[in-house]
Amino acid sequence: MRTLICGSIAYDNIMVFRGRFREHILPEQIHILNVSFLVPELRREFGGCAGNIAYNLKLLGTDPLMMATVGDDALLYLERLERLDIEQDCVRQVPDTLTAQAFITTDLDDNQITAFHPGAMNYSHLNKITAELGAHLAIVAPDGREGMLQHARELAGLRIPFMFDPGQGLPMFSGEELLTFVEQASYLAVNDYEGRLLEERTGSKLEEFVHRLKALILTRGAEGSIIYVDGQRIDIPCVKATEVVDPTGCGDAYRAGLLYGIAAGFDWEKTGRLAALMGAIKIASRGGQNHKVSRDEIAQLFRENFESDL
Repeated sequence: MRTLICGSIAYDNIMVFRGRFREHILPEQIHILNVSFLVPELRREFGGCAGNIAYNLKLLGTDPLMMATVGDDALLYLERLERLDIEQDCVRQVPDTLTAQAFITTDLDDNQITAFHPGAMNYSHLNKITAELGAHLAIVAPDGREGMLQHARELAGLRIPFMFDPGQGLPMFSGEELLTFVEQASYLAVNDYEGRLLEERTGSKLEEFVHRLKALILTRGAEGSIIYVDGQRIDIPCVKATEVVDPTGCGDAYRAGLLYGIAAGFDWEKTGRLAALMGAIKIASRGGQNHKVSRDEIAQLFRENFESDL
């Protein structure tokens, strides 16, 4: 089963300030804020929801089809996709734009100041989903606003089941638009904060959405996740990570596990367990795409954690 990944490709520029923001921001002077932070540590990571999900599906031994937009500065990312043997046919380079980029500064208290430039992501609607792509399953992950709306319409029109993953893009949409996404989608994946925001925006409880979907997946960080399906609630515990290094991209790794399980025809308990394992593998590495495991190693970890075969 070919899985289509609609979402963003981005560079994550991660800086560490060896101090505390609160020592440099005076509350009584906030109206004339003008601060500068020396950041001796800077990393540029490959990220974006589509990039992260596709990377994890590749680790699982599949050939995902990624649909995204990038800018003039995308050469390093495109070369990486080529090395990973991830198909680029649906990755469109938009002239005179920059690839989406996040600039994240973290202080010693783990507070973060983030600036995000969407760049080429704003042109994601230039990519069209057609039957010729041969997709049998898809995900609409955070991307440009118009692109997310369009891709959901196109998938619904082609009757291709897809997962709606609003993520950090959720605030871009009205309650009516979010309800339309839910009506079009087969699966909905949100974390607990996004779930509450979705309820607030739509005026509907998550329990009401369950009856419109094949499955609703609610992730709760260290408390594990819940899958609502066929009138049942399936509780999925967290998998203990070898170490907790960086949560960046854990949600995308989890969603890759969900998509793999759906495509493989796993039952929902097995699908959720694989998703939890993928998140645990990722959290032990910095960045969204630096964990390196083979399909066989994932299968071995699955056996060790759940005493069953993948």
